[in-house]
Amino acid sequence: MTTQDNTNTPSGFTTKLNLDKHISRRFNQELEQVRSLVMDMGALVEQQVNDGLSAVLNADEKLAEKVIKRDKKVNTMELEIDEYCTQILARRQPAASDLRLLVSVIKSITDLERMGDEAVKFGKNAIKLAKGNFAEQESSRPLVELKHLGKHVSDTLNKALTAYAQMDVAAALDIIKNDNIVDEEFDNISRLLVTKMMENPREIKNALRVTWCARALERIGDHTTNLCEYIVYLVEGKDVRHATMEQIRESIDN
Repeated sequence: MTTQDNTNTPSGFTTKLNLDKHISRRFNQELEQVRSLVMDMGALVEQQVNDGLSAVLNADEKLAEKVIKRDKKVNTMELEIDEYCTQILARRQPAASDLRLLVSVIKSITDLERMGDEAVKFGKNAIKLAKGNFAEQESSRPLVELKHLGKHVSDTLNKALTAYAQMDVAAALDIIKNDNIVDEEFDNISRLLVTKMMENPREIKNALRVTWCARALERIGDHTTNLCEYIVYLVEGKDVRHATMEQIRESIDN
């Protein structure tokens, strides 16, 4: 694993996690490298999500194929980062915040890889939708709703990755608090598509494909929330999975 230049590392990251406290300079570099690799993977997954959604909305078969093929790179990055973390755990036997960092990274790359899988679903459905001419005028409303949901999920993912880079707990909590917005928009699209299928049975297959794309966005929203929960765990040392916002805030305050 080659070491990358980390000159753009947010200062808040090293301050909050004390990554510069070790006697071994090499250990410091390894921990910074882990963070850098996760952010690289996050950027790639974000591109996959955006390109996959664009392929669906614009009936772009070439872009869809590109998204499908590029998924191999996402999978490879997950394996490489996981192996790198395993090597650090074996050599350094870290404790406290260092151990939390590596544990949260291993969890985070799993969620990022699954987001990549959801983006592949965009690509596969985009090809079928393009062949079925679903983007015609009579089908425009479901796609408009899908575009709106997609923009919200994409923006939230971008904010989550920024929060991850900066270890911004406040931003992470804000994203967790608003997770229900994605669920509500997904329900709205589902009802719209059910109505469309009832009105025009010939469009059932295509309407189902749009539904699967909306479901993929909903799942990406869930994985994004998971990333934010890992931020809280990493910085605060609190496992807030399956907790309500009130429980999360009480746990942090205590």
